Amino acid sequence: MGKKRILLKIGSNTLTKETNHISRGKIEDIGMQIAALNKDYEFVIVSSGAIAAAKQFVKLESKGKEIALKQALASIGQPHLMRIFHENFSDLGLLTSQCLLSYSDFEKEQSKVNIVNTINVLVENNYIPIINENDTVATDEIRFGDNDKLAALTAVLLNVDILIIATNTNGIYTKNSIYDKIPETIQLVKDLETLEKEIGESKSSHGTGGMQSKIEAAGIAKAANIETWIVNGLDDNFILKALKDEIPFTKIV
Repeated sequence: MGKKRILLKIGSNTLTKETNHISRGKIEDIGMQIAALNKDYEFVIVSSGAIAAAKQFVKLESKGKEIALKQALASIGQPHLMRIFHENFSDLGLLTSQCLLSYSDFEKEQSKVNIVNTINVLVENNYIPIINENDTVATDEIRFGDNDKLAALTAVLLNVDILIIATNTNGIYTKNSIYDKIPETIQLVKDLETLEKEIGESKSSHGTGGMQSKIEAAGIAKAANIETWIVNGLDDNFILKALKDEIPFTKIV
């Protein structure tokens, strides 16, 4: 039996631990979990955080062009983000590589073949591909999905076993429990239409996606018979704990 493949999507709020800078400790936590699971699992990462990384180093003027400003910040922040991943992962004996994709890549058959072939070669040679939206030339992710859709499309293309979306909640909560201010996680979902009725419209502080974009991503994965787990990435060892069913999270099957 070969290794199971997990696509891990890490949002900006997870990477920053809800602060204003990238958390090296969180990236180390993720790396330590991947190293611990190396015997049975292989990982592909879709990571947000380029804009958050840039904000640690620069302050740019945009003259009202907000999307252009965010694209410029992403351009500055992406190499810093990759450097932090490389430094923390290499200390754990893990190899990293960068892949920048655009949604248009998923509309061309040859591009899709190239993505699959490249990522498979990287994984076979023990490299962890770290994928981000090519923000300099595309605006969809910056405006809308916070890489959730990109993660789902990539998960389907690579035929992964599990799509794990790391966020800043214990999965998706029932609407009533949020009103009562005692959040209760919906742990197993088979019907996305029912789930849609439970979610709110809130967005995360650094990211651009809310729970709606995560449910849409889960729908893309579900259509390809891939499970989606929505897990609280702020917890230490959140992947290990989810795999052992030790923490509350939402599993969409």
